[in-house]
Amino acid sequence: MSNNETEFATPDVVDRAAFQAELDVLRVREKALMREGDAIAAARRRLPMVQVDGTTPLTGENGSVTLLDTFEGRQMLIAYYYMWHDGRPAPEQCEGCTFFTTQVRELSHFHSRDVTYATFCQGPYEESARYRDFMGWKMPWYSARDSLDTLLVGRRIGMMHLVCYLRRGSDVYETYWTTRRGVEAMDNSYRLLDLTVYGRQEDFEDSPAGWPQHWGETNHPFRRDGRPISQWCRLEAGRSDDLGAGRR
Repeated sequence: MSNNETEFATPDVVDRAAFQAELDVLRVREKALMREGDAIAAARRRLPMVQVDGTTPLTGENGSVTLLDTFEGRQMLIAYYYMWHDGRPAPEQCEGCTFFTTQVRELSHFHSRDVTYATFCQGPYEESARYRDFMGWKMPWYSARDSLDTLLVGRRIGMMHLVCYLRRGSDVYETYWTTRRGVEAMDNSYRLLDLTVYGRQEDFEDSPAGWPQHWGETNHPFRRDGRPISQWCRLEAGRSDDLGAGRR
């Protein structure tokens, strides 16, 4: 959505000294938030953990694997449980999962900390792997659909989940999980948009009168023209969005 021809309300114009004075006040709050985030992360590292069955089966590129196998020999694992709509074409797949997964690109920094990142799709492997290839994603990809009751015990299947695991030999433990806006930990687009004068431009935001707020109930923040937004550049690059389900 281009708003180049629309003039929205703007902040007051002041001199450099007044601008810096206001920014300095805000910076105090930003630093307090960062320190609180550090404190929450410290508490997260001190959570107890629960053992899970490391032999829980999943399906990968070469067939059946176990939860333990998905660690790829590393000590820790971050698994994103990708929502899936069986038999639906690419345009009808989850726009939120597409938005977040698109932003997980470089895995070497995870690996340097002895962490593996993987997608655990809640749908079938073959169909969902074709979607992964259409999107150009390179992270390890597995189908967890036959083991969701075991892996997501007590949690709602069919929602996005981000789950962290720790391996001790052949024993596997779950150390943390989150869902809904907690999954924004995967995101950098929103983090950067939050720094701009108009923010995310979504209707839930507390913005001054006259600020653009186009995205929300009437214009989905992750979807445009019938597709998740990040699919369009893949189509323009000539990639096929045929998932083998008989529909496109």
